Amino acid sequence: MEHGKITEYMAHFCKDTCPVCVKGREKGSGILYNITKLEENICPACRAYKKVYGVPAHEKVPEE
Repeated sequence: MEHGKITEYMAHFCKDTCPVCVKGREKGSGILYNITKLEENICPACRAYKKVYGVPAHEKVPEE
């Protein structure tokens, strides 16, 4: 599925740059993980992550 440049950029930001999402996914529990779970339907970068990678922002990208 083809996504726009902005969607791709925002998904990449959520995956590799966002301090809350990166640390929350890395640990898999705790306050940052819970914040990521709460904001994934509000934050545009988290929504782009789900669109591009097919998993919610609090989950790691599946290995292909």
